[in-house]
This record gives sequence, structure tokens and C-alpha cells, in this order.
Amino acid sequence: MSDTVLNPLPNAAIILRGVSIPLASDIGGAFISDCARNKERLVSDSRICERYGITPAAFAEIGANPAVRLAVSAEHDRRLLNGDAAREAAAKLFAEAPEVLGTILHNEQASPRHRIEAARELRTTANAGAEKGGDTADRVVVHINLGGDQKLVVDSGPLKPKETRESLDADME
Repeated sequence: MSDTVLNPLPNAAIILRGVSIPLASDIGGAFISDCARNKERLVSDSRICERYGITPAAFAEIGANPAVRLAVSAEHDRRLLNGDAAREAAAKLFAEAPEVLGTILHNEQASPRHRIEAARELRTTANAGAEKGGDTADRVVVHINLGGDQKLVVDSGPLKPKETRESLDADME
């Protein structure tokens, strides 16, 4: 949640786990953010009740509080405008993709092309974050325009994976 207070009633508070929590506090802000996610259907009522130790009746009572409603609406609008709501919704849907792809992969009635594409997508998803392996070589090229037709180009060439900063510094001496 942002540093700005989204609630026009700064002294507003709610009761969570039997303790009065100001909406402007960190815990109150987290609760408001989770309620905005609930409004976006990203978090269920039962999940909020479990997380904050409240009953469904208490959650309904909190939801009837005008200060909470204003703060949740403001947080929801903020999340829509900065794209957080869309990113979280896409991530939630993306988490279902491997199951769907697995169904296609194991479906004997699906065309071989679709099964192969499903396998490729699953492999890509399984290797997410491993795009740049340790064996990739980096290269540094520095171009300095000295004016006129004079240019200075320093090309380090591909760096071998085992070269360290110390070995490169030693070569420069």
C-alpha cells in the first residue's frame, strides 16, 4: 500500500482478533489492501476471515463501516490505475496454465502438434527464471567518439565463465 492515507477519516479503526486497529496503521492498510483484492475476486471472504482471525459475521459488519468502504474503494481505484490488480489477476490465471497444458499433453485425442506445443510451453514455464545460464558469455564494448573522424573502441571480447574480476584486473596491469 502506498504511503498516502486513503481514508478520509484518519481516526477510523476496526476490530481484528479482538484488538482495535487504526485503518491508517500497517495492519489496517494490509487489511484494506486485502479487502480491495477481495473486491477484485482475487482473495475470498473466508481467506480474509482466516488471515485476520474474524468471523464471517464480523467481516460483514466491518464491510458495512463507511470508513472501511471508502478506504477499500480508494485502494481498489489505486490498484486499478497502477496496474497491480491486472498483474495479480493475470498471475492467478497463469498459475492454472500448467494444469490445462498437462491436460492437452495427455489427451490422446489432441493433435500431435497441440501436444508438442503444450510440452514446449510447459518446458518454458518450468524453466522460468533460468533464461541466462552460467555458461553464457558477456561482452563489453566501449565506444568513445573523440570528435572529427576519431573514435576509440575497446572490445573486451566474450568473457569466459571462469574469468573473475580479479583475473581481468590482473590482465590490465
